[in-house]
Amino acid sequence: MIVVQALVQLVGPERALQIFGVKLVGITAETGRKILLSVLAVLAIALLGRGLEALVRPALRGDEHVHARFWWRQAIRLGTAGIALLLLLSIWFDDPRRLTTAAGLVTAGLAIALQRVVTAFAAYFVILRGRLFRVGDRLVMGGVRGDVIALGFIRTTIMEMGEPPPVQSAEPAVWVEARQYTGRIVTVTNDRIFTEAVYNYTRDFPFLWEELRVPVAYTADRAAAERILLEAARKHTTHESEMGAEALRELKRRYFVDSADLDSRVYWRLTDNWLELAVRFVTRERGVRAVKDAMSRELLAGFERAGIQVASATFEVVGLPPLKVEPTPSR
Repeated sequence: MIVVQALVQLVGPERALQIFGVKLVGITAETGRKILLSVLAVLAIALLGRGLEALVRPALRGDEHVHARFWWRQAIRLGTAGIALLLLLSIWFDDPRRLTTAAGLVTAGLAIALQRVVTAFAAYFVILRGRLFRVGDRLVMGGVRGDVIALGFIRTTIMEMGEPPPVQSAEPAVWVEARQYTGRIVTVTNDRIFTEAVYNYTRDFPFLWEELRVPVAYTADRAAAERILLEAARKHTTHESEMGAEALRELKRRYFVDSADLDSRVYWRLTDNWLELAVRFVTRERGVRAVKDAMSRELLAGFERAGIQVASATFEVVGLPPLKVEPTPSR
């Protein structure tokens, strides 16, 4: 014990740490006390944050409170982070002049070495203040399609979903040919909002205009085909259209949006091989594949009853060149 005390000592008026006769610069009893207080303060604030989240969580259960849980979680995180920062500044900088000098040095270092991190942190506040998105929104950010499942100070976590066939060639490649989960969880840095567009499916208008295209022959009963398409669309999207009208009025109140038709409608397009009928309808941003599946089944049943066939690329052989077969002379 005496040997250890001789090797490790606190010397000088500042009680600096000395090991093997070497005085460590900046390592004093005061510094050790501040380190201990800092660790205790961070642990106390972390426990406070966990406790507040535990108190709020039971009161905001269920899918109807998902947005309230998001804002409460962000408020708790920002509040605890601010308190922790004030405590650490109070512990380490009792002299305002030292704080100003240190803040200048830290700011300069961050601006150079951690530029992307600082930008991502600033983007976090832009996301909250600008209402770009929140947890539960379906969006495309940084080339990733999916639902936001977590938002942090630096990164946004997205549950990836597949892509419909028209955009299957987009990067990154996915194997699900619909807007349904692939099972991959993707993290995207928040700073991507400054360099790329963010496509939000659910922010102010949680509905989509979708289309289902069906080719029929020119000789088919086109009026019956159009009627069957409209009946299928209205059967499965009438409720969504009524709710979409209310959401559209709210959208017009907030932004300059021209009038949009929410009623189902069939459009014709002439091609070299068939008549393409495209039924346009409004549906919610989730469950589009199920709606199209139900409509497709009903369309096929209606076409069969009306004697209408879905057109396909066919080739008709109208003639063959004459063939002449001559026997080979025997030798």
